[in-house]
Amino acid sequence: MNPFQVVAAALIPSLCAACGRGCRSGAVLCNRCARRLADAEPLGGGGPPGLDRAWSSASHEGVARDLVAALKFRRLLPVAATMAERIEWLAPAGLLSGTIVPVPTARLRSLGRGFDPAAEIAAALGERTGAPLSPCLARSGGGRQVGRRRAQRIGQPPHVRLRAAAPRSALLVDDVLTTGATLSACARALRAGGAIRVAAITFTRRL
Repeated sequence: MNPFQVVAAALIPSLCAACGRGCRSGAVLCNRCARRLADAEPLGGGGPPGLDRAWSSASHEGVARDLVAALKFRRLLPVAATMAERIEWLAPAGLLSGTIVPVPTARLRSLGRGFDPAAEIAAALGERTGAPLSPCLARSGGGRQVGRRRAQRIGQPPHVRLRAAAPRSALLVDDVLTTGATLSACARALRAGGAIRVAAITFTRRL
């Protein structure tokens, strides 16, 4: 942290990324929201077609949903580290193995935001676990997923291709699992490139 950031942290109160109330310096969540997030139950299962396993740290509601919005739409990048911390803490034994592969965002979306939410979470998770990171996928077509109906998401999945060699064991990382169409498209591209194992982790899952 540079001197300017130290002064700013002292003068500007930290606000909870979920509810906007004050919280301790440097914290992403206030104590109340942190407790509510801790109470959220993870979700597991076989996952969308093409995946060996899929797991989410919480359902897409409450504080978990607010954190996704804070990262994705309010550009609060420190939230990604909080997400990665929860994932590392709760993920089943053996799931956090292989090479971490961020689920790609359409190029125009990344340029518009100035960052890629899935890539931020994947990088933070890689730092915490020491797992290798490979942004080997690229995405085009399929349009924006947010706001589309389920049938549209499934019927018009994004086109995902390899832009680098696929790892033998891949762990896809994304912010939200909705229909699973994007994860399935990623899995197809990875398996076509030689991946033997493809699992997925998301911070939340829409039920």
